[in-house]
Order: sequence, then C-alpha cells, then structure tokens
Amino acid sequence: MSITKSGIITIAGRPNVGKSTLTNALVGEKVAIVSNKPQTTRNRICAILNRGDAQFVFMDTPGLHKARTRLGDYMVKVVKESVCDVDAVMLLVEPIPHVGGPEAELIGRIKELGVPSVLVINKIDTVKKDELLEVIKVYGEAHDFSAIVPISAKNREGLDDLLGVLSGFIPEGPQLFPEDMVTDQPERQVCAEIIREKLLLCLDKEIPHGTAVEVTRFSERDDEIIDLDATIYCEKDSHKGIIIGKNGAMLKKISTLARQDVEKFMGTKVFLQTWVKVKENWRDNANLIRNFGYRDE
Repeated sequence: MSITKSGIITIAGRPNVGKSTLTNALVGEKVAIVSNKPQTTRNRICAILNRGDAQFVFMDTPGLHKARTRLGDYMVKVVKESVCDVDAVMLLVEPIPHVGGPEAELIGRIKELGVPSVLVINKIDTVKKDELLEVIKVYGEAHDFSAIVPISAKNREGLDDLLGVLSGFIPEGPQLFPEDMVTDQPERQVCAEIIREKLLLCLDKEIPHGTAVEVTRFSERDDEIIDLDATIYCEKDSHKGIIIGKNGAMLKKISTLARQDVEKFMGTKVFLQTWVKVKENWRDNANLIRNFGYRDE
C-alpha cells in the first residue's frame, strides 16, 4: 500500500515514564536507549513507522525536569521546542491519579499551542481498573484531550489502538522519510547512544549521568565488518577508575554488551574499542556539549 499521509507526533512526559520504551515498541526496533534511570534521553530522537497508508514520525524527547547544568538547560529547551509545529502530542503519564508539576507544565504548552493531544496512560499492567478510571477522571478535568488511551509499552498492550487514534491526526501528504528508514539519527550517533545506555545499566548513582560518548572512528571493511572506536568521557578521575574497573573488568562488560546491541542494529559484525578520558565539568561547557552531539539545530 502506498503512503498517502504522514505526520509528526511528539512523545512528551516526565523523566522515566517510558517514552523511549514506547518509541522502540511502536517502530519495532531499538532506536532510543532505555534505562531505569531518569533523564536517559538527552537529544530529540526521531523514529519512523510506516503502517498502512500512513507514515508516523515519532519524536521521543528528554523528560521535562528542573535543569541543574547547561546540558540540563539544553534538554529542557528540546522538550519545549518539540511540542511546537507538530501534528499531535502524546502526553505519556504513569497511572497515578494526580497531575504533577511536569505534566501541568506540558499541558500548559499543549493548551497554548492548540495542538491535538492524546493522553497515553502507561504501565496499566501495574494497576486495577478502578484506579485507572480515577486517573482518566483527574486528567480529563485538567485538559480536554482529543483521546485517552491506556497502554503498557513494555508488554506492547494497547499499541494498535493508539496507532489507530493517532492516524486520525495525520494529514494527507507525501512521506517525509524513505521507506526503509527507522530513525533520522546518524548510525555513529546511535552507536554512541547504545554505549551510553550500557554505562547507565552497569554503573551506579551519578556516574553515568556525568558520561558522554564520542565515536572517533566508524569505518567499514571490505568484508562488511565495522571498526568502531569510542571514547567515554567522565567528569572525575575517581569515576574513570570505576568505569574501567578492576583489571579492566567493568569496561570490558560495558563494551561487550554495547557491541552485541550495535551488531543487532547494524546487522553485521562489529570490532569495538573503547577508551576512558576525564573532562571535568563538561556538562557546563557549551563547546563540549556540542562536540558530544547535543546541538540546538
């Protein structure tokens, strides 16, 4: 079936509500990194799904939080700008019968812009039906949403209903991206993000939030093996020691997990080499933030 309509839909919500899990579930591939730590997503990530006659372009945004660094300011700016100039906004919330500060702020943006909005209540596998009805009632009083759809992104429950609702907001028009594309992120950026996801998975407390990953080499050999060199930057010497681990064990674990996921994403064998360097306070250095791929444009 040829594509006759296409549209851009933002996925907004507070940190750790499941935006990246939902993005990956909708497109059926890993395009956004996932962890159980808040503020995992730093950039706006665009994921593409062709379904029937429609092309859905989903924008997974960082969670709306109080910024404490320049990187934090950048992330908040990305969220606020992502609600502008789109065909619809999904506000993803947890099944709690209370409108929190970040949700109220995003509802305010939605009201200001007058965009169609769908309230998506995630993690419905964790609550009973009467609790869910209470959540629907509370949010229904806060804003006149175009639709309310309960889902479980983790269990892929309610996703068909959600896509059915969203297709009603997508305008007629040519497709925005080629048929076989699942994300607009350059491959090296996806690889850097996968490495960062493993840092979030394997390391505790603040350390992974103070890391950035720069891919310094990304080249394909004649036999299609990809050579990938990556530098992990952290903010303190003590953090560097923890990332490398005793006899290099932690860095080896992070690199192995990352390589496995990169190979799945690239569909070929990958030879990955990683280094760790210290760049103090990089999260407050505008030039370094840009160097690590967090750009305003």
